Amino acid sequence: MKKYLILTLLIGLAGARLQAQTDEKTQIETLITDLYFEGWMTGDTTKVGKAMHPTCHLKFFRDNVFSDISRADYLSRFKPRTKDAGTSGRILLLDVTGNIASAKCELETPKALFTDYFNLIKTNEGWFIVDKISTRVDK
Repeated sequence: MKKYLILTLLIGLAGARLQAQTDEKTQIETLITDLYFEGWMTGDTTKVGKAMHPTCHLKFFRDNVFSDISRADYLSRFKPRTKDAGTSGRILLLDVTGNIASAKCELETPKALFTDYFNLIKTNEGWFIVDKISTRVDK
């Protein structure tokens, strides 16, 4: 009887942990798809800005130049627009450990494919992208 009670408790704890991680993944997926992707595709700096922590930086290497752009500089490059046909975003990988996570994402437009890696942290205010590295392949 004691063995069954311990086994039941262990299964319950494992289930609770799995549910908590599932909830965290859902929150991150919502942040990336509803705020970052949607804002990026429509030039909505309010949405993109809500997804990114104020200390976030974008880093990339293009044309033999390494660039490190602040959140404010990054957001200043957006202009409101309608979403282009053929533009989409998808999360390819998502890994969560406690209050940190990483996500590999793709944003595709008719002209280019962007691959982004996000580092995320959960604070008392929720999940935020705290760092982004990116690459672009023109079509």
